Amino acid sequence: MNLVTGATGHIGNVLVRELLAQNQPVRAMVLPNDDCRSLAGLSVEKVTGNVLEPETLERAMEGVDTVYHLAGIISIMPGAETLMRKVNVDGARNTAQAALRAGVKRMVHISSIHALERLPHGVCIDESVPFAPDSPAGAYDRTKAEGTLAVLQTVEQGLDAVIACPTGVIGPYDYLGSEMGNVILSFARKRLHFVIKGAYDFVDVRDVAKGLTQAAAKGRNGETYILSGARIEIPQIKQIVQDIIGIHTPHIVVPLWLAEFFAGLAESFYRLTHAIPILTRYALRTVQENCNISNAKARAELGYNPRPLRESIADTLAWRRSFMPA
Repeated sequence: MNLVTGATGHIGNVLVRELLAQNQPVRAMVLPNDDCRSLAGLSVEKVTGNVLEPETLERAMEGVDTVYHLAGIISIMPGAETLMRKVNVDGARNTAQAALRAGVKRMVHISSIHALERLPHGVCIDESVPFAPDSPAGAYDRTKAEGTLAVLQTVEQGLDAVIACPTGVIGPYDYLGSEMGNVILSFARKRLHFVIKGAYDFVDVRDVAKGLTQAAAKGRNGETYILSGARIEIPQIKQIVQDIIGIHTPHIVVPLWLAEFFAGLAESFYRLTHAIPILTRYALRTVQENCNISNAKARAELGYNPRPLRESIADTLAWRRSFMPA
């Protein structure tokens, strides 16, 4: 039996689909008030639990061989550090300790490329880069690093676990509407677009899900594996989207200083309305920084093989049309 925490999220629900496609039984741990649309129609056992309540973790892990820990808070907005610390750090520690007590054969902990130290341009980012619990980049980076280190401390106590670090995830089955998913959809609209110069490494959610199952089967205990895709410039994403759907709209490249100004206003607006902005100062910094990221270790040891980003973008648009037709 496989237990998936955070099963209703983007990576979580696609991992469930991948496991079912491999004819593996799945138990999905969901919060009491979770939006479970992403699991509708799937032959999965649902169990109510919370990574902050160890007793629910113990019940969820009964009879489980493999634990995929995806439950976490992804927020790049200011002011969310307290909740992120509880879920991303305490929740990861609780899950690892529960897995150790339950005697599971393997735990796969889904960390993030942002948990690693951010390196300057010209340097390749691979698994030799240390986790950065004191990262100045933001609370998300710090809490993901701390949570990962908590899992690795439990490995030293006897837990068999591997760490996976995806880059920017895109692709279908994005029921909750990720920020990058919304950016891709925005480029499909017939209007003037404002874009920024910058680039990042994006990876298909389906390749991440398959990579997680490969890590469970082939990964070495205590090792980290980067699940990256390919580097792409932000204006190139607009071009690919519009090539796929057959439109062409003009765009204006916004200077970085002006984008940072409007991002600050958007964050202030968020505090008042809780409407998540597409543009944040964290996102701006990220696409300006080094994204020379290697997945050579995952390819060599796991058989990881991500697909072209054009295919991922096309499938994102097609899924969105089927999920929410015009």
